[in-house]
Amino acid sequence: MVMSDIGHVLVLAGGLSYEREVSIRSGRRVAEVLRAAGVDVETRDTDATLVPAVLSDPPDVAFVTLHGGAGEDGAIRSVLELLGVPYVGATPDACRVAFDKPTAKAVVRSWGLNTPDSVALPKETFHDLGATAVLGRIVERLGLPLFVKPSRGGSALGASIVRTAEELPAAMVGCFAYGDTALIEKYIRGVEVAVSVVDLGDGPMALPPVEIVPDGGVYDYAARYTAGHTEFFAPARLSGEATEACAAMAVAAHTALGLRDISRTDLIVDATGRPYFLEVNVAPGMTETSLLPMAAEAAGRDLGTLCKGLLEAAVRRGR
Repeated sequence: MVMSDIGHVLVLAGGLSYEREVSIRSGRRVAEVLRAAGVDVETRDTDATLVPAVLSDPPDVAFVTLHGGAGEDGAIRSVLELLGVPYVGATPDACRVAFDKPTAKAVVRSWGLNTPDSVALPKETFHDLGATAVLGRIVERLGLPLFVKPSRGGSALGASIVRTAEELPAAMVGCFAYGDTALIEKYIRGVEVAVSVVDLGDGPMALPPVEIVPDGGVYDYAARYTAGHTEFFAPARLSGEATEACAAMAVAAHTALGLRDISRTDLIVDATGRPYFLEVNVAPGMTETSLLPMAAEAAGRDLGTLCKGLLEAAVRRGR
């Protein structure tokens, strides 16, 4: 095997968020495909041993596969910058904007992108103003059905569809178990797709959209990470016009939010072929059931080669 000229690569996986186990699986997959591509890889968790280890044996570049919490809010990337380690992915400032879903929606809306009407409600407001009065007004304003999810985090933890007004209080309680602010969106009926964007140095490019068809109708945690619970179509079964619209929206969101290297935008395409922005992920899952690897395969791209290309771009930037 010919070894890569990238040098020593550090894959960060694990962390202490609710998505720890998914992150470990993502990190394992990235390490495997990089080793197969001839890259010298070390995998580490983000615990008290990380900084001393980096200082004693500095890696040439890092690949962050941390999901939720510090992995996507920019904190770990800030530490990597303090340590002088180049890394794949968005800057800390861009991560903070993208990680907060209401903020990200506001930014992409300012760029003219469609996104469902919504309201963000902190737990304190929910309690202080009276849950019944506030929730009644939300239903009146946005209509039904609704989709409730934490304003931060991923993997559909704490997220649920609300079809009747009576279901909304329980959905809010479930949401607040995973975060202090709930994002309540108007639920758009349509085809759920994910569009991954990669930039190897020549500008952001959308991979083929992946269509998501969960067995139970909801792409929840079990549907995401249990093999066989969801059917995927890569590329998505969309018209050519809708496919182009989804790709354009994902690239526009990537650009509007100031992201770099890699991202995944989640969309809903309604019956007319019109896409709606839902959220963006700055550290897309890389597990066996994750969407970016499926998109890469649909594009005829080897995942290891793609990851290696992202590392090479980060190394060039670091120099």
